[in-house]
Amino acid sequence: MGEQKRKKDQAEASFVFDKANYKYMIAGLAFIALGFVLMAGGGSEDPQVFNPEIYSWRRIRLAPALILIGFGLEVYAILKSKKKS
Repeated sequence: MGEQKRKKDQAEASFVFDKANYKYMIAGLAFIALGFVLMAGGGSEDPQVFNPEIYSWRRIRLAPALILIGFGLEVYAILKSKKKS
């Protein structure tokens, strides 16, 4: 009896996540990547010259917010339960 149940469970093996979970994961990765891209740059060619662009609104507020939203989406995608059919 136990052997039959184990074989049945192996035959019905499925993915851990649903299609919706993977969509949320991809969206979260896109937000994280976009945040890091927006945070990049702002340096100066000459180390003796200060470039105030490094403290722009985009690098200080927008990029970290996008990264945090992306991590939030990743957590939601992992914790979201499958729909019972």
